[in-house]
Amino acid sequence: MDTKPQGLTEQQEKWFASVKANLERETGKTLENWVEIVRRDCQETKPRARTDWLKATYGIGQNRAAAIFGVAFPSEMGWDDAEGLRTALWTDPASTAILEAVEAAVADLPGLVTGQRKGFTAWSRKAQFAALKPLKGGGAILGLAVEPDAAPGLSEPRNEGWSERLKAKLPLTSPAEVDDTVKALLKAAWARS
Repeated sequence: MDTKPQGLTEQQEKWFASVKANLERETGKTLENWVEIVRRDCQETKPRARTDWLKATYGIGQNRAAAIFGVAFPSEMGWDDAEGLRTALWTDPASTAILEAVEAAVADLPGLVTGQRKGFTAWSRKAQFAALKPLKGGGAILGLAVEPDAAPGLSEPRNEGWSERLKAKLPLTSPAEVDDTVKALLKAAWARS
């Protein structure tokens, strides 16, 4: 059984497929070989630990590891259950209100693709232009495909786990902060995607 995240753009689907297609050429083993290896040999049970094990043992990076583990342990990845991922991630009502404000701000953008991941909600057109992840204790961090100097309050992301295209982040503490400035930043990021 093959699985992939829901809510992918056409470009992201092609990229995901190329990771899998190039696995044999670049590693000498097929996806099926790698699935067999990790099911047989990997004693780790948590996703990060599994990824670290695969990198330390075989030099396999995060993207290829995700493709391998998505097939080896599909029910654990949860990629085929966007609503379940959303429910599990957005548990704080204050953070959820911020998510809903951002969703409303991007809802009318043409070609919008919403992707739910384990750690964040992402928005794309041809490529990811924004992502939002909740913060412990309330609030959220908005990642944008704009430069950090595009507006006051933006800063560079640090290990956020979303696309490297998102060059700026903005902390949000309430849905009211998704104002005209944030909407303009979202639209500018969308235009770049």
